[in-house]
Amino acid sequence: MKNIKLFKASLVALALSAVSNVNAESLAITNATVHTVTEQGVLTNATVVIDNGKIIAINPEKVVADVTYDAMGKILTPGLIGSMNSLGLVEVGAVSRTRDARDKKADITFDASIAFNPRSTVVPYTRKGGITSNVTVPSGGDSMFKGQTFVADLSGEFNSVYIKENAVIIDLGAKSSGSRALSLQKLTYKLEDAQKALKKAAEEEQKAKKDEKGGDKKKPAKEPKRDEKIINALLSGEKPLIAYADRATDLLELLKIKAEFNLDLVIAGGADAILISDQLAKAEVPVIFGALDNLPSSFDSLHSSLNNTAKLTQAGITVALAINDAHNLYQLRFEAGNAVANGLTKAQALASVTANVADVFNIDAGRVAVGKRADLVLWSADPFELSSKVDKMWINGTERTTQSRHDELRKRYTTNSDLPRAYTK
Repeated sequence: MKNIKLFKASLVALALSAVSNVNAESLAITNATVHTVTEQGVLTNATVVIDNGKIIAINPEKVVADVTYDAMGKILTPGLIGSMNSLGLVEVGAVSRTRDARDKKADITFDASIAFNPRSTVVPYTRKGGITSNVTVPSGGDSMFKGQTFVADLSGEFNSVYIKENAVIIDLGAKSSGSRALSLQKLTYKLEDAQKALKKAAEEEQKAKKDEKGGDKKKPAKEPKRDEKIINALLSGEKPLIAYADRATDLLELLKIKAEFNLDLVIAGGADAILISDQLAKAEVPVIFGALDNLPSSFDSLHSSLNNTAKLTQAGITVALAINDAHNLYQLRFEAGNAVANGLTKAQALASVTANVADVFNIDAGRVAVGKRADLVLWSADPFELSSKVDKMWINGTERTTQSRHDELRKRYTTNSDLPRAYTK
């Protein structure tokens, strides 16, 4: 009986080993025009080797890989990174039972990644735009703190969320009811209280150590509450604070708060950022917005313009482009293309949807460099051109299809069939 169990265990081990070997299959992409989004710039006739989900070599002297793919000179870029949307949390906006991005009682502790649906039909559709990862943002509830972002790859696998609770979202600026001043005041008070509590805790810790040396028993430190831990993470710079605000006065107040508490601050929206670009650049505050925001949506956004992306970039500000509508996220590359048409260079545009997003949200991706995630896209031609498409896509080193429900519907209704025209099975 013991021998039978050992034999079965050996079979399981062999099976697991076989699976492991399949998953560990390395790949060399050769003869590619690689836009690295690093100081190396563009490499021609280049080779990129990936293994175990990472880029392990670029232009090695000797190519050693299980599989080789000839890119035939086509453009290879990092996978694009979406952000500031509800991908995976909303299937149909008009159907309440498919919406998980918001809850009236949501606060700073709100972690919407628990409800993320990697099998959403929007995910494969988004892959068509060359997007390999996304920073999903909850819309929170009544609190000014809307919750925390999370990062998921677009593989469609159930383990696709790979960073949880990585940034805090706060909504400031114009209010339909009440004053914007109160929100900014509350934020300041919240940070001040947390700072005082940390200082008091440090003093008590020092006193406890002295008492312990004197023979007194040390009392256990009081455990901070969940929301207090998150605020403390903001104060330590562990988490960035993503602040929705447009008007210049609000942005200037946020810069004061950043300086006072040494926050890792990021502006989302920032329609008036162009008015204080020098201050933002000096404070090293990135800005996330849409390149097509060219008309005022409120009295806070009177300075929206198609050339703001280029002007802010030229001022030395890290600009990340985003599309708020998850169902149109696949158009992110066209957003970048329009920014090129309005003054941004192609290299800057590519960075605005790859490396800059990665830097803002502390994601180990967005560049073709050794050690980075192997999230790569091979394009039929210039990725910012409307007629171009994704030829190949690798997410975490594994090739993924760009086929979606839309392709199946087109195939169903453009081919002859004995089935009724309304048949959808």
